[in-house]
Amino acid sequence: MAPKYAPSLRARLPPVAFLLQLAFIVIFAFCVKVDEDEKEKGEAFFYSYAKFQDIHVMVFLGFGFLATFLVRYGFSSSAFSLLVAAMAVQWATILHGFFLSHRLTWKIRIQLKNLVDAELCAASSLVAMGAVHGKTNPVQLLLFALMEVTGFVLNQWIVRTIFETGQRTNWLYSIVLLNIFGAFFGTMASCLLFHNKVHQKHEKEKSDRKMGLFAMFGTLFLWMFWPSLNSVLERNVSVICSTYLSLAVSAVTATTVSLLFSAKGKINLVQSSMLAGGVAVGAVVTSSPAPWIAMTIGFCAAFLSTLGFRFLKNHMLFAFDCHDTTSVLSAHALPGIMGWFAQLILRLTRISHSTMYDFPVNINLLIDFCDMRIY
Repeated sequence: MAPKYAPSLRARLPPVAFLLQLAFIVIFAFCVKVDEDEKEKGEAFFYSYAKFQDIHVMVFLGFGFLATFLVRYGFSSSAFSLLVAAMAVQWATILHGFFLSHRLTWKIRIQLKNLVDAELCAASSLVAMGAVHGKTNPVQLLLFALMEVTGFVLNQWIVRTIFETGQRTNWLYSIVLLNIFGAFFGTMASCLLFHNKVHQKHEKEKSDRKMGLFAMFGTLFLWMFWPSLNSVLERNVSVICSTYLSLAVSAVTATTVSLLFSAKGKINLVQSSMLAGGVAVGAVVTSSPAPWIAMTIGFCAAFLSTLGFRFLKNHMLFAFDCHDTTSVLSAHALPGIMGWFAQLILRLTRISHSTMYDFPVNINLLIDFCDMRIY
């Protein structure tokens, strides 16, 4: 039977995209201005720009290739990711300026840091998009990403204003929660989009072995640049080393466990469980964990993520009628939650090892532990 191709989007995508883009241009024309008052010079500028470039590659190249294993999407998925991320970055810049700016004015002043914040929001929307691939067209993906970015920025605003967390805490929240929030947002959207005609073996959701190699390229780019993502906040060698060691362990663990639980005894190149160590250790990098602790976190996160990729996806489909196309729940949400528990254990361990006679140290640790619980 010949495949039933989707109807042409000529009457839907251009009007929506043009209207949104023109609206953003008008807002930027009247409300957005580049902040020239705070200029970074010398090494500080090159450091900030290098981090921006690394995250730029992750968002537009790494996430863009992750869904190329789908037969009906193929290389088009990278174009869809580019369209969604480019629009999400603009919308996130506007929302960040209005809701998270310290200046009580309608004039949004942007710096290089604001672009990094916007790309973190775009990354969260691309994580969420992985759960609905195969069930949505580009118009739906565009609107879906704008809603996800709105929810993500609103979440940040609530944490910063109601719980009164600092700038440092907000950055760590953004880096770690972009995985958790994006994964659960996409999973809930997939539950709403599911219907009886959509099945796991639906034609649009079939995978191709050759195209899976290109999906592996996306995982490889993300794996290479993930230390830059976790070290955006901290200019610390410990953060980079912890992330790198955790990623190395998670790559070995994910490959081994994938081969062990495969029905045909083959390595699954499509899964993103190799990134689980970077996701999980992102919650603990500011605590400067010992190398063996970061490696243990990477091992546990990859093991949990790979098992979720193998078994959780089918159980979610059976129990909740929720089809997670790229298994973002296992690749991003589970390691992120595990990272928060690891952070909790590390904070409790630091408090228990401090002596009761060292009163100022105990007070500071208790304050840090309370801050961690708040955000």
